[in-house]
Amino acid sequence: MKKFFRFLLKLILGLIAFSIFMVLLYKWVPVPATPLMAIRYFENPEEPIKHDWVSYNEISRYLPLAVLSSEDQNFLNHSGFDMKAIEKAIENNKNGKRIRGASTISQQTAKNVFLWPNRDWFRKGMEAYFTLLIETMWSKERIMEVYLNSIEMGQGIYGAEAATQHWFKKPASKLTAYEAAAIAAVLPNPRVYRANPASSYISQRKSWIVRQMQNYGPFSIKN
Repeated sequence: MKKFFRFLLKLILGLIAFSIFMVLLYKWVPVPATPLMAIRYFENPEEPIKHDWVSYNEISRYLPLAVLSSEDQNFLNHSGFDMKAIEKAIENNKNGKRIRGASTISQQTAKNVFLWPNRDWFRKGMEAYFTLLIETMWSKERIMEVYLNSIEMGQGIYGAEAATQHWFKKPASKLTAYEAAAIAAVLPNPRVYRANPASSYISQRKSWIVRQMQNYGPFSIKN
C-alpha cells in the first residue's frame, strides 16, 4: 500500500511539473495545436484544419477590443476570474432563467490550450488550475495573443488569421471594426454562426458589439 501511495504521489508531482513546464513553454512558443483541434479531426478527418499563428502585433487592434467588449470587459482588471460575473450567473441560473456562463478570456484560453470541452466538475477544476498558472506566468498580452490564435472561429477554422482569411479574404492585420465585431459575434457558437454573410441575429449582435467597443474606448494591453 505504501508503494502504491508513493507511486501516486510521484505521478501527481510529475503531472504538476509537466503542466508547469507546458505553461512556461507556451509563454514564448506558438501553440501548434489544441486538444479541440484533435477532437474535431477525429470526429471528421475530412474537415480541413485551418490554423495560422500570427503575433499579437499582426492582428488588427479592433479584434482584441471586439472580443474583450463582447466576452470579458473586465479582462484587464481581474486575475483570471470575474467574481461579479460569476455571482450574476449563479443568481441568473438559480432563478431558472437561461443558463448563463461567466468564463473569462483567461479561462477560455486555459480550456482551449490545455483541456477538453466537457462541462464536468473535474474539467472545471483543471480549468481553474491552468487559469491560475497562465495568469501568474503569462502577461495579459500573451493570454490575449494565445486566445486570438487558438479559439475556434468557424468549422475547422482556428485563430484570427485563418478566420479573417476565411470570412473576409484578407490578413488579420487589415480587419475593420465591423469585421472584427462580426468575428467576435460568432464565438458563442462558431460552428453554426457565420461572420460573413451575417444572419440577422449576427448582424444585430455585431452592431451591439461595435457599440460596446465605442463605449469601452481606447485601451492598451502592453505590459
